Amino acid sequence: MKSIIAEGKCCYVCGSTSSLEKHHVMFGSSHRKLADKYGLVVWLCAYHHRDTKEGVHGNRELDLRLKRDAQTAFEAKHSHELWMEKFGRNYL
Repeated sequence: MKSIIAEGKCCYVCGSTSSLEKHHVMFGSSHRKLADKYGLVVWLCAYHHRDTKEGVHGNRELDLRLKRDAQTAFEAKHSHELWMEKFGRNYL
């Protein structure tokens, strides 16, 4: 599924085009499938994905930023009601 959050294949945080990894903004067993279905994915370089405490998996602030961006993009395309039905939490 193509991302509805970002265009192109570069790190969503820094713009790097090397060592890119697909990040499901909404993760967990059921949310990962929904993230794929609705395009709630971004490319992240290894540094911003998992290699450091600055990466999304170790940085709560970055994780919340991506979730807010995902919710904003989702609601622009669908609705707040559908977001709450599917993900059950408001990040805005």
